[in-house]
Amino acid sequence: MTKDEKKLRRVFDEKSWNEIKTKDSWQIFKIMSEFVEGFETMGKIGPCVSIFGSARTKEENPYYQLADEIAYKLTQNGYGVITGGGPGIMEAANKGAQRGEGKSVGLNIELPFEQSSNEFIDNDKLINFDYFFVRKVMFVKYAQGFIVLPGGVGTLDELFEAITLIQTKKIGKFPIVLVGKSFWNGLLDWIKETMLDKEKNISPKDLNLFSVVETADEALTAINEFYDKFGLKPNF
Repeated sequence: MTKDEKKLRRVFDEKSWNEIKTKDSWQIFKIMSEFVEGFETMGKIGPCVSIFGSARTKEENPYYQLADEIAYKLTQNGYGVITGGGPGIMEAANKGAQRGEGKSVGLNIELPFEQSSNEFIDNDKLINFDYFFVRKVMFVKYAQGFIVLPGGVGTLDELFEAITLIQTKKIGKFPIVLVGKSFWNGLLDWIKETMLDKEKNISPKDLNLFSVVETADEALTAINEFYDKFGLKPNF
């Protein structure tokens, strides 16, 4: 028993302590079950690209239309599309994949205030998760690229985790494409001016781990040019 466990143990009676320990132990099996379902479902799908962006983006927003167009073009080039399964940019990407008669995958997360899965996910390719970290493994492991449209904190979390995994060589390099220069330029200027030049917290080569584009054709080209040089293979 660790020092922290000993401190906690003094607070609870024997019955309460055993209940807590049992709940923690059984949680492991729930986590394992999500990994098993994810691996068994995703392992059969084939080459895909994960598309990220805000759940709050409305259908009339140009980025919604752009996500739809990107996903459609990806399917015409042999890729399936993976999204977080919710509304907004995710819905648009699944819609474009379905329109292109390609594989449309949704990795939905159970949240108290959002989100229900969108209607454009293939019936056999919707997986619901309770744990963000399990879901993020599926995004990375079964994607041959990330295309990231404007989004919020969750989008940034997924983006920077992928960059970190590549930077630390935990996974092989794959294309990360940011769409929308007006949205991303402020962040990229801060990365260059503060993280790189001022604080020296990253190296210049880290800026080559992603590219920034404006159009659907440019996003598709970034994916295709990468795989003209490197063969398709699992990320880890």
